Amino acid sequence: MFGDLSDMMGKLKEAQQQIEATKKRLDTVIVDGQSAEGKIKIAVTANREIKSIVIYNSLLGDKEELA
Repeated sequence: MFGDLSDMMGKLKEAQQQIEATKKRLDTVIVDGQSAEGKIKIAVTANREIKSIVIYNSLLGDKEELA
């Protein structure tokens, strides 16, 4: 009985280590996307962390109105 529990705990720890390693790998995967006309661009990691957003000035209109 305790041997089974020990084995399960070992497997759980191994699974947690694999999850952490996978998360680190996903941080290195960058997905780029852009609008049809290319006026909005975004870069995101596979872990859904936004790395950059570029919006062309022509889309912003009157900057005083936006403030």
